[in-house]
Amino acid sequence: MQKKRALLSVSDKSGILEFAQELETMGYELLSTGGTKRFLEENGVSITAVDEVTNFPEILGGRVKTLHPLVHGGLLAKHDDEEHQQEMAENGISPIDIVCVNLYPFRQTISKPNVKVEDAIENIDIGGPTMLRSAAKNHAYVTVIVDATDYDNVLSELKQQQSTSPETRRRLAAKVFGHTAAYDTYISNYLNDLIGEEYPEQLSFTYELNQTLRYGENPHQKAAFYRNPIGSDFSIAYAHQLHGKELSYNNIQDANAALQIIKEFLMPAAVAVKHMNPCGVGTGDTISEAFAKAYEADATSIFGGIVAVNRLVDEETAKQLSSIFLEIVIAPAFSDEAMELLTQKKNIRLLTIPFDRVRKDKWNTVTVEGGLLVQQPDTFGYDDADIRVATERQPTEQELAALKLGWSVVKHVKSNAIVVCDTDMTLGIGAGQMNRVGAAKIALEQAAERAQGAVMASDAFFPMSDTVEAAAKAGIKAIIQPGGSKKDQDSIDMANQYGIAMVFTGVRHFKH
Repeated sequence: MQKKRALLSVSDKSGILEFAQELETMGYELLSTGGTKRFLEENGVSITAVDEVTNFPEILGGRVKTLHPLVHGGLLAKHDDEEHQQEMAENGISPIDIVCVNLYPFRQTISKPNVKVEDAIENIDIGGPTMLRSAAKNHAYVTVIVDATDYDNVLSELKQQQSTSPETRRRLAAKVFGHTAAYDTYISNYLNDLIGEEYPEQLSFTYELNQTLRYGENPHQKAAFYRNPIGSDFSIAYAHQLHGKELSYNNIQDANAALQIIKEFLMPAAVAVKHMNPCGVGTGDTISEAFAKAYEADATSIFGGIVAVNRLVDEETAKQLSSIFLEIVIAPAFSDEAMELLTQKKNIRLLTIPFDRVRKDKWNTVTVEGGLLVQQPDTFGYDDADIRVATERQPTEQELAALKLGWSVVKHVKSNAIVVCDTDMTLGIGAGQMNRVGAAKIALEQAAERAQGAVMASDAFFPMSDTVEAAAKAGIKAIIQPGGSKKDQDSIDMANQYGIAMVFTGVRHFKH
């Protein structure tokens, strides 16, 4: 009976020694190359070099070593096909039963700061993916492993039944093709970035399973959470959960919305979010003061909400947070005293995220039935705008500070969007209405008497002067909006009539 063979060639050496030792004990002949061969031999494992099988040396600095018919014939031959068996005998080819390969670390290489193009190119694996694909195609006969976490299961089946099950081989083959597809995606995207190709004819993304979820938006919907393997550390996907039950689908959506808002602020700030809209935003000299204002902004809607703060949560802030029901608190860190207080609440989730690693994604993506929309993130802020005063009255310095806050928040509110605020907190937010005056009425009603002397921000221009009139009657003293309507003059005239200062930014912030 012909001795079974396993080909081992890995860049990740974790678990490979124990795996090789077990295969050797079972009587497998082990084939290997380069670093893997040296590592196993140094640890007492008997290895046959691939070039001893092929009678052809590694060449071109190791670029060519496994690309040979004596290797791929052994991987692709059907073990129960008489013609295949005859051709193998005629050409001196022996079957390879197990392939354990992982690839050059291309993803890790391009993730390094200031990586040289030459280093990236040298870390594009050729022989590895070719062997994996050959073995995976022939998984009816060959067991192919690309992940060290599968070693134990394979060994268990080999010990129990002398071979792996067809189901296991197919599962491992599917894993391989997913792995090589992701690998090619990293390479394709990297090269497209190098040449400045914004919209390639074939656009690929790859994500890794982060967690399966209990359900989606509703209990009857299945769901899972995937993360970008080279994504930003400043993200929910890479957050460190210190306490509380696992995140739900809606928690993740809301927490992400809170993060997008909080990164607008450099001074101490707190953001409360419900259903992906801010319900309160506050700033202050301390994070405790900032949260107090975010809470005061809408003490009703914050119940059961998600809170993000951009400073360490201290004991004083923790006392405030623990006094109400919150789903999640996100912060750079929590003091020991804060942790002691907040962990007394069983279900609250506490997440830490490195606020010093804020990174802008290149693209935002949204799926639609049968397709994908891709756009640049909306990173345009108040300081980027060409502010133009359109009215007779100029805004005061205090009003300008309030307008800046409103403009920073309104871009994160579902359109049509209106935000009423003062210099350090939101007072009323109208989100997702079918007409702009409707959004304004909601925001003004929420602000109530606090609207007197406050300012208003709108994500898009006013098609009618009715929003300005409603604002004036509520006591609003300054408005910030993009401008650009054919009826801008009507709004300007209405603002002049009531002594309102109105500034145009020239940029809208639609958020669908």
